[in-house]
Amino acid sequence: MKAFITGSLVTLMMAGVGLFWWEGRAAVEEAAPPPDPMAFAPPAYDPEALPVSDPGDMEGPAPPEASELTKEQQRFFRYDRNRDWRITRSEMLSTRSDAFRKLDKDGNNLLTFEEWAVTTVEKFEGADANGDRELSPSEFATTKPKPAKKRRCAC
Repeated sequence: MKAFITGSLVTLMMAGVGLFWWEGRAAVEEAAPPPDPMAFAPPAYDPEALPVSDPGDMEGPAPPEASELTKEQQRFFRYDRNRDWRITRSEMLSTRSDAFRKLDKDGNNLLTFEEWAVTTVEKFEGADANGDRELSPSEFATTKPKPAKKRRCAC
């Protein structure tokens, strides 16, 4: 108990010393002259001091050449994640997880991934003509979805 009272008194005494020290600094700062208003004024507008926006003879690096990919190449590279020009079975299945979530309408996960993946595996095996468990660009082209028939107006 004695230590508690001693600690409290020391804490109050230190707080009082700190308060007097703070007040002493504030009194000195009050007597200081006011700041110069021109020190905070924005600089005058000088059109000669502005940077030049005309590049003139300056040359920078040339922009990279954009290569045009066909729609089939773009579709192929969506599956070929490591860009080795081969689509493995795991690369083909990895893009199907969003579609699986769409199939599971009630969200109870009763449709297992293996049950759902049967369609993708059959599609992959049907496109793998040489049976090497990889799809080349020509083999992958056979998996292209059929274009939807445009309906005519039934007027």
